Amino acid sequence: QVQLVESGGGLVQAGGSLRLSCAASGRRFSMGWFRQAPGKEREFVAAISWSGGSTNYADSVKGRFTISRDNAKNTVYLQMNSLKPEDTAVYYCAATASYSLVVPTQPQSYNYWGQGTQVTVSS
Repeated sequence: QVQLVESGGGLVQAGGSLRLSCAASGRRFSMGWFRQAPGKEREFVAAISWSGGSTNYADSVKGRFTISRDNAKNTVYLQMNSLKPEDTAVYYCAATASYSLVVPTQPQSYNYWGQGTQVTVSS
């Protein structure tokens, strides 16, 4: 059974930073971060391939967020800088069993999901 455990969410002022972590059990996966705000659909944020050699970002976070991974710890990170109130959402990490070097951006491409962690950015 694959488990994804997220941590690092919280309340921060606009312009501040947070780092989310997602620890995975089992083998190394390509991983993604998604977010869902109240009343909105879950949206793609960032993803990284199982090797760490390929990343992908939503346009809304490019230049502000950085996804990385520590394969020794089987953990993926999302460093979020210059946070805006519109970044407020529940953030989910997800893992895909695919070995494709093109990291997917669609939620349906991911097989396993974490429980989510709340990020709130105050103005």
